[in-house]
Amino acid sequence: MKTLFALVALFGSAAVLHQATADTGFTIEETSSGLAIKHNGELVTNYIVDQANKPYMWPVIGPNGMPMTRAYPMEDIDGERQDHPHHRSIWFGHQNMGGFDTWTESKTYTSREDWTKERLDRALAKIGRTVHREFSKLDANENRALIKTKNDYVGSSGKKLLSDERTMIFRKTKSQLIIDFDISLIASYGDIELGDIKDAGLCVRIPTILDLKTGKGGTIINSEGIRDGDTWSKRATWVDYNGLMDGERVGIAILNHPSSFNHPTPWHVRDYGLFTANAFGFNSLDKSREDITFTLANGTRVLLKHRIIFHKGDENRARIAQAFERYAKQ
Repeated sequence: MKTLFALVALFGSAAVLHQATADTGFTIEETSSGLAIKHNGELVTNYIVDQANKPYMWPVIGPNGMPMTRAYPMEDIDGERQDHPHHRSIWFGHQNMGGFDTWTESKTYTSREDWTKERLDRALAKIGRTVHREFSKLDANENRALIKTKNDYVGSSGKKLLSDERTMIFRKTKSQLIIDFDISLIASYGDIELGDIKDAGLCVRIPTILDLKTGKGGTIINSEGIRDGDTWSKRATWVDYNGLMDGERVGIAILNHPSSFNHPTPWHVRDYGLFTANAFGFNSLDKSREDITFTLANGTRVLLKHRIIFHKGDENRARIAQAFERYAKQ
Protein backbone atom coordinates (compact mmCIF):
# COMPACT_ATOMS: atom_id res chain seq x y z
CA MET A 1 0.00 0.00 0.00
CA LYS A 2 1.22 3.46 -0.87
CA THR A 3 1.85 5.84 2.02
CA LEU A 4 0.00 9.14 1.67
CA PHE A 5 1.75 12.08 3.28
CA ALA A 6 -0.05 15.07 1.81
CA LEU A 7 -2.72 15.61 -0.79
CA VAL A 8 -4.13 18.71 -2.40
CA ALA A 9 -7.86 19.12 -1.81
CA LEU A 10 -10.22 21.74 -3.14
CA PHE A 11 -9.15 24.34 -0.60
CA GLY A 12 -5.40 23.79 -0.63
CA SER A 13 -3.05 21.37 1.09
CA ALA A 14 -4.65 18.59 3.09
CA ALA A 15 -3.41 16.08 5.62
CA VAL A 16 -4.83 12.57 5.46
CA LEU A 17 -6.53 12.03 8.80
CA HIS A 18 -8.10 8.63 8.18
CA GLN A 19 -7.86 6.27 5.26
CA ALA A 20 -8.80 2.78 4.23
CA THR A 21 -6.43 -0.11 4.76
CA ALA A 22 -6.21 -0.74 1.03
CA ASP A 23 -5.64 1.35 -2.10
CA THR A 24 -9.41 1.53 -2.56
CA GLY A 25 -12.08 2.92 -0.30
CA PHE A 26 -12.78 6.11 1.63
CA THR A 27 -10.42 8.70 3.05
CA ILE A 28 -11.07 11.75 5.21
CA GLU A 29 -8.60 14.59 4.74
CA GLU A 30 -8.18 17.84 6.64
CA THR A 31 -8.48 21.01 4.53
CA SER A 32 -8.12 24.68 5.39
CA SER A 33 -11.93 24.93 5.61
CA GLY A 34 -12.90 21.60 7.13
CA LEU A 35 -12.73 18.12 5.65
CA ALA A 36 -12.59 16.45 2.24
CA ILE A 37 -14.26 13.07 1.90
CA LYS A 38 -12.85 10.98 -0.94
CA HIS A 39 -13.49 7.55 -2.43
CA ASN A 40 -10.78 5.77 -4.41
CA GLY A 41 -8.91 9.08 -4.43
CA GLU A 42 -11.79 11.03 -6.00
CA LEU A 43 -13.67 13.78 -4.18
CA VAL A 44 -17.11 12.87 -2.82
CA THR A 45 -17.72 16.14 -0.98
CA ASN A 46 -16.19 18.77 1.27
CA TYR A 47 -17.62 19.45 4.72
CA ILE A 48 -17.01 23.18 5.10
CA VAL A 49 -17.18 24.78 8.54
CA ASP A 50 -15.90 28.37 8.25
CA GLN A 51 -17.15 29.97 5.03
CA ALA A 52 -20.68 30.94 6.14
CA ASN A 53 -22.79 31.20 9.28
CA LYS A 54 -23.31 27.43 9.16
CA PRO A 55 -21.46 24.28 8.08
CA TYR A 56 -22.40 22.81 4.70
CA MET A 57 -21.34 20.18 2.16
CA TRP A 58 -20.16 21.22 -1.29
CA PRO A 59 -19.63 20.15 -3.98
CA VAL A 60 -21.42 16.80 -3.84
CA ILE A 61 -20.28 14.49 -6.63
CA GLY A 62 -23.00 12.05 -7.65
CA PRO A 63 -22.73 8.54 -9.10
CA ASN A 64 -22.62 10.10 -12.58
CA GLY A 65 -19.32 11.76 -11.66
CA MET A 66 -20.85 15.25 -11.74
CA PRO A 67 -21.80 17.79 -9.04
CA MET A 68 -25.42 17.17 -8.05
CA THR A 69 -26.17 20.22 -5.88
CA ARG A 70 -26.32 23.89 -6.83
CA ALA A 71 -22.94 25.66 -6.86
CA TYR A 72 -24.19 29.19 -6.03
CA PRO A 73 -23.20 31.13 -3.93
CA MET A 74 -19.89 29.26 -3.60
CA GLU A 75 -19.29 29.42 -7.36
CA ASP A 76 -20.97 31.18 -10.29
CA ILE A 77 -22.13 28.79 -13.03
CA ASP A 78 -23.62 30.06 -16.30
CA GLY A 79 -27.34 29.36 -16.46
CA GLU A 80 -27.68 28.50 -12.78
CA ARG A 81 -30.24 30.22 -10.57
CA GLN A 82 -28.73 32.78 -8.21
CA ASP A 83 -31.60 33.24 -5.78
CA HIS A 84 -31.52 32.57 -2.02
CA PRO A 85 -27.76 32.85 -1.33
CA HIS A 86 -28.24 31.03 1.99
CA HIS A 87 -29.14 27.81 0.12
CA ARG A 88 -25.69 26.24 0.39
CA SER A 89 -25.81 22.80 -1.26
CA ILE A 90 -26.53 20.60 1.81
CA TRP A 91 -27.07 22.27 5.18
CA PHE A 92 -29.28 22.47 8.25
CA GLY A 93 -30.90 25.60 9.63
CA HIS A 94 -33.91 26.95 11.51
CA GLN A 95 -35.38 30.44 11.20
CA ASN A 96 -36.65 30.72 14.78
CA MET A 97 -34.39 29.26 17.46
CA GLY A 98 -35.18 31.31 20.52
CA GLY A 99 -35.95 34.24 18.23
CA PHE A 100 -32.77 33.89 16.15
CA ASP A 101 -32.39 32.80 12.55
CA THR A 102 -29.77 30.19 11.57
CA TRP A 103 -31.42 29.60 8.18
CA THR A 104 -30.59 32.80 6.32
CA GLU A 105 -27.40 34.87 6.35
CA SER A 106 -26.53 38.52 5.94
CA LYS A 107 -26.20 38.28 2.15
CA THR A 108 -29.84 37.18 2.02
CA TYR A 109 -30.91 40.67 3.05
CA THR A 110 -28.09 43.03 2.05
CA SER A 111 -28.89 42.34 -1.62
CA ARG A 112 -32.50 43.54 -1.13
CA GLU A 113 -32.55 46.99 -2.72
CA ASP A 114 -36.27 47.39 -2.00
CA TRP A 115 -35.83 47.25 1.80
CA THR A 116 -35.55 50.26 4.09
CA LYS A 117 -32.53 50.54 6.37
CA GLU A 118 -34.75 49.94 9.40
CA ARG A 119 -36.14 46.71 7.99
CA LEU A 120 -32.67 45.54 7.00
CA ASP A 121 -31.29 46.28 10.46
CA ARG A 122 -34.11 44.31 12.12
CA ALA A 123 -33.45 41.28 9.92
CA LEU A 124 -29.68 41.40 10.41
CA ALA A 125 -30.09 41.65 14.20
CA LYS A 126 -31.87 38.29 14.23
CA ILE A 127 -29.29 36.35 12.22
CA GLY A 128 -27.58 33.67 14.27
CA ARG A 129 -24.78 31.25 13.53
CA THR A 130 -24.16 27.53 13.70
CA VAL A 131 -20.61 27.41 15.01
CA HIS A 132 -18.51 24.30 14.47
CA ARG A 133 -16.96 23.32 17.81
CA GLU A 134 -15.12 20.08 17.09
CA PHE A 135 -14.83 16.89 15.09
CA SER A 136 -15.49 14.32 17.80
CA LYS A 137 -14.86 11.26 15.62
CA LEU A 138 -13.38 10.60 12.18
CA ASP A 139 -13.11 7.12 10.73
CA ALA A 140 -12.82 5.75 7.20
CA ASN A 141 -12.36 2.32 5.68
CA GLU A 142 -12.97 0.54 2.40
CA ASN A 143 -16.75 0.65 2.79
CA ARG A 144 -17.63 3.96 4.43
CA ALA A 145 -16.52 7.25 5.94
CA LEU A 146 -17.87 8.40 9.32
CA ILE A 147 -17.78 11.94 10.69
CA LYS A 148 -19.11 13.09 14.05
CA THR A 149 -19.22 16.78 14.92
CA LYS A 150 -20.38 19.08 17.72
CA ASN A 151 -21.78 22.55 17.05
CA ASP A 152 -23.26 25.50 18.93
CA TYR A 153 -26.15 27.68 17.78
CA VAL A 154 -25.33 31.26 18.69
CA GLY A 155 -27.40 34.47 18.66
CA SER A 156 -26.24 37.75 17.14
CA SER A 157 -24.79 38.89 20.49
CA GLY A 158 -22.72 35.70 20.81
CA LYS A 159 -25.00 34.06 23.38
CA LYS A 160 -25.17 30.27 23.00
CA LEU A 161 -28.74 29.11 22.36
CA LEU A 162 -28.41 25.32 22.05
CA SER A 163 -26.00 22.74 20.65
CA ASP A 164 -26.07 19.77 18.33
CA GLU A 165 -24.26 16.52 17.69
CA ARG A 166 -24.08 15.32 14.09
CA THR A 167 -23.25 11.94 12.64
CA MET A 168 -22.64 11.68 8.90
CA ILE A 169 -21.90 8.36 7.21
CA PHE A 170 -20.94 8.15 3.52
CA ARG A 171 -21.27 5.02 1.36
CA LYS A 172 -21.08 4.38 -2.38
CA THR A 173 -22.28 1.85 -4.91
CA LYS A 174 -21.90 1.95 -8.69
CA SER A 175 -25.21 3.76 -9.02
CA GLN A 176 -25.64 5.61 -5.71
CA LEU A 177 -24.00 7.91 -3.17
CA ILE A 178 -25.65 7.43 0.22
CA ILE A 179 -25.28 9.95 3.05
CA ASP A 180 -26.78 9.23 6.46
CA PHE A 181 -27.21 12.55 8.27
CA ASP A 182 -28.32 12.46 11.93
CA ILE A 183 -28.65 15.64 14.00
CA SER A 184 -29.43 15.67 17.72
CA LEU A 185 -30.52 19.14 18.85
CA ILE A 186 -29.65 19.57 22.54
CA ALA A 187 -30.83 22.20 25.02
CA SER A 188 -27.35 22.53 26.52
CA TYR A 189 -27.67 26.13 27.73
CA GLY A 190 -31.17 26.26 29.20
CA ASP A 191 -34.70 25.96 27.84
CA ILE A 192 -35.01 26.97 24.19
CA GLU A 193 -38.13 27.63 22.10
CA LEU A 194 -38.16 26.19 18.58
CA GLY A 195 -40.79 27.80 16.38
CA ASP A 196 -43.22 26.26 13.93
CA ILE A 197 -41.61 27.86 10.89
CA LYS A 198 -41.63 27.36 7.12
CA ASP A 199 -37.88 27.73 6.64
CA ALA A 200 -36.20 25.06 8.75
CA GLY A 201 -34.78 21.58 8.45
CA LEU A 202 -32.26 19.46 6.58
CA CYS A 203 -31.89 20.90 3.10
CA VAL A 204 -30.53 20.08 -0.32
CA ARG A 205 -30.51 22.71 -3.07
CA ILE A 206 -31.14 20.99 -6.39
CA PRO A 207 -29.03 22.13 -9.37
CA THR A 208 -31.01 24.26 -11.83
CA ILE A 209 -30.79 21.70 -14.63
CA LEU A 210 -32.73 19.19 -12.49
CA ASP A 211 -35.35 21.44 -10.95
CA LEU A 212 -39.02 21.29 -11.87
CA LYS A 213 -39.29 24.96 -12.85
CA THR A 214 -36.63 24.70 -15.56
CA GLY A 215 -38.97 22.40 -17.49
CA LYS A 216 -36.33 20.03 -18.82
CA GLY A 217 -37.58 16.79 -17.29
CA GLY A 218 -37.41 17.58 -13.58
CA THR A 219 -40.03 15.92 -11.40
CA ILE A 220 -40.85 15.44 -7.72
CA ILE A 221 -42.62 12.44 -6.20
CA ASN A 222 -43.23 11.40 -2.61
CA SER A 223 -43.93 8.12 -0.83
CA GLU A 224 -47.70 8.68 -1.16
CA GLY A 225 -47.55 8.98 -4.96
CA ILE A 226 -48.11 12.75 -4.90
CA ARG A 227 -46.19 14.63 -7.58
CA ASP A 228 -44.51 17.92 -8.32
CA GLY A 229 -45.97 21.10 -6.78
CA ASP A 230 -48.57 19.14 -4.82
CA THR A 231 -45.80 17.59 -2.69
CA TRP A 232 -45.19 20.93 -0.95
CA SER A 233 -46.18 20.88 2.75
CA LYS A 234 -47.33 17.25 2.59
CA ARG A 235 -46.11 14.72 5.15
CA ALA A 236 -44.31 11.70 3.68
CA THR A 237 -41.69 9.12 4.58
CA TRP A 238 -39.57 10.02 1.57
CA VAL A 239 -39.40 12.39 -1.39
CA ASP A 240 -37.46 11.97 -4.63
CA TYR A 241 -36.44 14.85 -6.92
CA ASN A 242 -35.09 13.67 -10.29
CA GLY A 243 -34.40 15.01 -13.76
CA LEU A 244 -32.07 14.94 -16.73
CA MET A 245 -28.38 15.82 -16.55
CA ASP A 246 -26.43 15.53 -19.80
CA GLY A 247 -29.19 13.31 -21.16
CA GLU A 248 -29.10 10.88 -18.23
CA ARG A 249 -31.84 10.71 -15.60
CA VAL A 250 -30.46 11.11 -12.10
CA GLY A 251 -32.05 12.08 -8.82
CA ILE A 252 -31.84 12.84 -5.14
CA ALA A 253 -34.01 11.19 -2.50
CA ILE A 254 -34.33 12.12 1.16
CA LEU A 255 -35.63 9.43 3.51
CA ASN A 256 -37.11 10.32 6.92
CA HIS A 257 -36.44 7.61 9.52
CA PRO A 258 -39.37 6.50 11.75
CA SER A 259 -37.37 7.48 14.86
CA SER A 260 -36.93 11.05 13.59
CA PHE A 261 -38.74 13.90 15.35
CA ASN A 262 -42.29 14.41 14.04
CA HIS A 263 -42.07 11.53 11.54
CA PRO A 264 -43.42 11.49 8.87
CA THR A 265 -41.99 14.92 8.27
CA PRO A 266 -43.63 17.72 6.28
CA TRP A 267 -41.68 18.69 3.16
CA HIS A 268 -40.73 22.19 2.09
CA VAL A 269 -39.90 21.19 -1.49
CA ARG A 270 -40.21 23.74 -4.29
CA ASP A 271 -40.22 23.84 -8.08
CA TYR A 272 -37.13 26.09 -8.19
CA GLY A 273 -34.96 23.53 -6.37
CA LEU A 274 -35.29 23.90 -2.60
CA PHE A 275 -35.63 20.42 -1.06
CA THR A 276 -36.18 20.40 2.71
CA ALA A 277 -37.29 17.83 5.26
CA ASN A 278 -38.89 20.22 7.76
CA ALA A 279 -39.94 18.55 11.01
CA PHE A 280 -40.80 22.01 12.37
CA GLY A 281 -43.19 23.08 9.58
CA PHE A 282 -46.76 22.23 10.53
CA ASN A 283 -49.09 25.24 10.78
CA SER A 284 -46.53 27.36 8.93
CA LEU A 285 -46.85 25.09 5.88
CA ASP A 286 -50.52 24.14 6.22
CA LYS A 287 -52.94 26.35 8.15
CA SER A 288 -55.23 23.36 8.81
CA ARG A 289 -52.58 21.88 11.11
CA GLU A 290 -51.86 22.93 14.66
CA ASP A 291 -48.92 25.16 15.59
CA ILE A 292 -46.20 22.91 17.03
CA THR A 293 -43.95 25.63 18.46
CA PHE A 294 -42.44 24.00 21.54
CA THR A 295 -39.86 24.49 24.26
CA LEU A 296 -36.96 22.07 24.38
CA ALA A 297 -36.29 21.71 28.10
CA ASN A 298 -32.80 22.18 29.48
CA GLY A 299 -30.76 19.00 29.08
CA THR A 300 -33.15 17.30 26.65
CA ARG A 301 -32.74 16.61 22.95
CA VAL A 302 -34.61 15.77 19.75
CA LEU A 303 -33.29 13.59 16.92
CA LEU A 304 -33.54 14.43 13.23
CA LYS A 305 -32.57 11.30 11.29
CA HIS A 306 -32.36 11.17 7.49
CA ARG A 307 -30.73 9.36 4.60
CA ILE A 308 -29.89 11.24 1.39
CA ILE A 309 -29.47 9.11 -1.74
CA PHE A 310 -27.92 10.53 -4.92
CA HIS A 311 -28.85 8.01 -7.59
CA LYS A 312 -28.97 7.12 -11.25
CA GLY A 313 -32.40 6.69 -12.82
CA ASP A 314 -35.78 7.70 -11.47
CA GLU A 315 -37.26 6.68 -8.11
CA ASN A 316 -38.36 3.30 -9.51
CA ARG A 317 -35.03 2.35 -11.07
CA ALA A 318 -33.29 3.48 -7.87
CA ARG A 319 -35.78 1.45 -5.80
CA ILE A 320 -36.31 4.29 -3.34
CA ALA A 321 -39.43 2.75 -1.77
CA GLN A 322 -37.50 -0.44 -1.05
CA ALA A 323 -34.53 1.58 0.22
CA PHE A 324 -36.82 3.27 2.73
CA GLU A 325 -38.17 -0.08 3.95
CA ARG A 326 -34.61 -1.25 4.64
CA TYR A 327 -33.66 2.05 6.26
CA ALA A 328 -36.74 2.02 8.50
CA LYS A 329 -35.63 -1.28 10.02
CA GLN A 330 -32.18 0.02 11.00
